[in-house]
Amino acid sequence: MDRVLRVILFPILVAQAISVRRSALRLPDPIGPRSGDVIRKVDHPPLRILIAGDSSAEGVGVSTQAEALSGQLAAQLSCTHAVHWRLLATNGHRTADTLLRLQQEPTGRDVDVVVLALGVNDVTRLTSKTRFHMEQSALINLLKRKYRAKLIILCGVPPMARFPALPNPLAWFLGQHAARLDQVLARLAETQADVLHLPFQIDLSPDMAARDGYHPSARAYRLWAEVLCKTIRGWGHPARRDASDGQATWNR
Repeated sequence: MDRVLRVILFPILVAQAISVRRSALRLPDPIGPRSGDVIRKVDHPPLRILIAGDSSAEGVGVSTQAEALSGQLAAQLSCTHAVHWRLLATNGHRTADTLLRLQQEPTGRDVDVVVLALGVNDVTRLTSKTRFHMEQSALINLLKRKYRAKLIILCGVPPMARFPALPNPLAWFLGQHAARLDQVLARLAETQADVLHLPFQIDLSPDMAARDGYHPSARAYRLWAEVLCKTIRGWGHPARRDASDGQATWNR
């Protein structure tokens, strides 16, 4: 039935997509460092965090990285750990773009936790479920091999049907595809060791959206970071560091 509706609505969907693209408010990237150390708890081994993905990972919607996901998450985790964090994210990136960027990084830096925020641009570019599965799998394998990631968190694709900037039926159409790609992430997490799918859990009330009606607000980033922080703490912590190789041992 959905497929039939998509065919019937195709001219309207194309017209709305063009209109939204032309009228969309372009927000600047947040200013501030894209890596850093937040050390309050010197008695705990460092927690090394890599945040990668699209404009939401980058923090578009707020003015500074301190208000964005990276800054909020590092600040919250620093209550229990010394945190070393790094941000590799670009506005407009799909999974394929992030995979290429990480492949081209000169050297992989070992990390404890990787937070991936991807999917919205795969939705708008109509990436198929098969291709999305293939590219996400390749990205997970790269993170385990090159970065020796111990925990990879796949942030759920948000319900785009509820984005204030999107009119119906375009919002409905993109929301349907977002749900399909999010199911791919959930299945990957079920079959991959040390990979978690974090469903989108933020209530999309008006104050959760930035001025463009598309990206998260500072409050949304803070709540997102809170969920991630609880997830990371619930999974485990680097309880000790082996002096022979400098790697953290995780207790679950």
